[in-house]
Amino acid sequence: MKSLVLSSVAVALLVFSGCSSKEPAVDSKAQESTEKVEEVQAPATETVAGEESVVDSSTNEISRLSMDEVESKLPTIYFAFDKFNISTQAQEKIVTAAELGKTGAKPYSVKLEGNCDEWGSDEYNFALGLKRTEAVKNALVNEGIDASRISMVSYGESNPVCTDKTKECWAQNRRVNFKLLP
Repeated sequence: MKSLVLSSVAVALLVFSGCSSKEPAVDSKAQESTEKVEEVQAPATETVAGEESVVDSSTNEISRLSMDEVESKLPTIYFAFDKFNISTQAQEKIVTAAELGKTGAKPYSVKLEGNCDEWGSDEYNFALGLKRTEAVKNALVNEGIDASRISMVSYGESNPVCTDKTKECWAQNRRVNFKLLP
């Protein structure tokens, strides 16, 4: 046992001492390229407006709102049990959301979040939530919002706003929410 430990230590010393005398390899091409480095010019800058410049007073008030303020003004679209079609009342809310999307939310992308009540299987509810977001997306596109600004996600029944076991509560969970993304 003692001889095994001593021989292991001797081999380790030989390995480590052998590696310490090597010179590091230097790539001659890399060394040549560092010698030919040119100075980089600083980019030219321009001043667009001074501190005393005035924003056009005819600018819409909505366009000056922050992302959180605009998002708080976006409506929630509710759906009937086991449905994904847009009702007349929901269409009015979508028109309102589209107007906000054309003015205050113009620099942002929109994420549509589909939600369902607890009835049905997980797979069914995820698919229904996606169908609801697709219906809202199509309605927004019809109102003039660019489809590339809209993303969709379905949470199925996993994101309830109400957990009571009542028809009113379940109705609150059948919805599509708007979230703004930078």
